[in-house]
Amino acid sequence: MGVVEMMNNSSKINGSTKTISTSLNVSGGSHNHFDDDGREKRTGSLLTASAHIITAVIGSGVLSLAWAMAQLGWIAGPIALMLFSFITYFTSTLLADCYRSPDPISGKRNYTYMGVVRSHLGGYKVQLCGLAQYVNLVGIAIGYTITGSISMAAIQRSNCFYKNGHGADCYSNNNEFMIIFACFQLVLSQLPNFHKLWWLSIVAAVMSFAYSSIGIGLSIVKIVENISNGGARTSLTGATIGVDVTSNEKIWKTFQSLGNIAFAYAFSTILVEIQDTLKSSPAESIVMKKASLAGIATTTFFYALCGFLGYAAFGNDAPGNFLTGFGFYDPFWLIDVGNACIAIHLIGAYQVFCQPIYQFVETKCAQQWPDSIFITKEYKINFFNLLTMRFNLFRLVWRSIYVVITAFVAMLLPFFNDFLGLLGACAFWPLTVYFPIEMHIEQAKVIKFSLRWTCLKTLSFCCLLVSLVAAAGSIQGLIHDVGKYKPFQNVH
Repeated sequence: MGVVEMMNNSSKINGSTKTISTSLNVSGGSHNHFDDDGREKRTGSLLTASAHIITAVIGSGVLSLAWAMAQLGWIAGPIALMLFSFITYFTSTLLADCYRSPDPISGKRNYTYMGVVRSHLGGYKVQLCGLAQYVNLVGIAIGYTITGSISMAAIQRSNCFYKNGHGADCYSNNNEFMIIFACFQLVLSQLPNFHKLWWLSIVAAVMSFAYSSIGIGLSIVKIVENISNGGARTSLTGATIGVDVTSNEKIWKTFQSLGNIAFAYAFSTILVEIQDTLKSSPAESIVMKKASLAGIATTTFFYALCGFLGYAAFGNDAPGNFLTGFGFYDPFWLIDVGNACIAIHLIGAYQVFCQPIYQFVETKCAQQWPDSIFITKEYKINFFNLLTMRFNLFRLVWRSIYVVITAFVAMLLPFFNDFLGLLGACAFWPLTVYFPIEMHIEQAKVIKFSLRWTCLKTLSFCCLLVSLVAAAGSIQGLIHDVGKYKPFQNVH
C-alpha cells in the first residue's frame, strides 16, 4: 500500500545510533499509523487548520488597516477590504482542490505549493512559483521581526512615560528588541515541522483576537472622547489634498494602502502546507474550504472593526500602527497588554510562515547528500523522562543562520508600512490569484474563451494591475524613507 521511512536504531556507526531509511510495506495493523502515501498519519482537523489560517492571516497587517482606510476613505476603503476578502477566499478554494492531482478527492498528494504547481502546470512556472513564494516568505519573516520589535519597544516607552511623566525623554532602540525576537525564533525554529506547531498556532490565534479586541475597545473609547471635540476629521475619499497630503502623496499613499490591505490577506503561500496537516477523512479539500471560510470570515470581521473604528478614532491622521497610535499614557497597562499580545502572536506566526522554507532547504539537502551524517542524522533528547525532542545538527545550524540574517535585514530596513505594502503587492497576484486560477483551469479543463475562462482571466488581469500600482506606491515610500534614515538609531 505504501512505503514508509522508519528509524532503525539497531545500526551502529562508531558506537552511535544512526538514522537509516528503510522501505517497509504497510500492511496488517500498521496501516492505522500511516496515510495512503506512507507518511505518518496526519491528525489535523478543521479546528487546527482554522487556527493556522487565523495565525497566518491576522498578523501585522491588521495594524496598518486604519491608516489604509484613512488614505482611501469611507467609500473605497470598505470596498477594497471586501473585494480582497472575497478574492482571497475564492482563490483559496481553487487552491484547496489542487492539493491532490489529478482528482481533488483521491488523487496523489502534493506536499508544497511548488509541488502543486509542478503537478498541474510544470515547466518554468514551477521556478517562478518557488521564487515568488520563498522571496515573499523571507520578506514576511523580516516584516514580522520589525513589527514584533516595535510592539516590544512600545511597552518599554509606555512604562517609561508612566513612571517619569509625559515630558520625559523616553526613547528605545528597536534593534535590542529585534535581537530578543530573534532569540525566541532560534529556539522555536528547532521544532521539526508543521505537525508540531498546532499548539503554537492556537496560542497565536488567541493573541491575535486579544490585541485586535483591545484595539477595537480603545478605538471606541477614543471615538466617544472625540464626540465632545467634534470628532476626528474623516471623509468619503480619505486624506484631503492640500490639507493632509499633496496631490502626489495622495496618489502614492493610495497605491500603498492597497498593498497593505493585500498583505493583510497574504496566507496562500502556506495554504498547501496547512492542508497537508489534515487527516484524509473527510477529504482534505472539503475541510480546507471550510477552514478557509471560517478563517477569512473571522479575520475580515476583525479587520473591518479595526480598520473602520481605527479610522473613526484617528481620522485622516491615523497612524501606521494604530495600536501604538493611542499614545503611551493611559491606560498604559492595557496598551502594554495589547502590544505584548502582538509580540507573542508574531513569534508564533513567524514560525508558521518559515516552515515551507525550512522544509524546502532540508529536503533538497537530504536528497543531495543522503549519506551525510551532519544533514540526516537525528538525535533524541530526553528531558527527565517527560519530554522527548528530535535534534538535528544541520537543522540547528541552517535555521539559526536564517533567523540571524532576517533579523539583521530588519535592523537595516525597519520601515513598517512601506515594507508591508511591498510584500502584499508582490505576493498577492502571483500566489493568491494567478497560480490558483491557472491550476484550476488546467485541472477542471475549462474551455478556452468560454465565459468561465474569460471571467477567470479578467479577474487575474485586474488583480495584476492592482499589484503593480500597489508595488509602485510602496517602492516610492521606501525610497523616500531610506533617503532620510540613519541605521541603528534610537526611536523617540
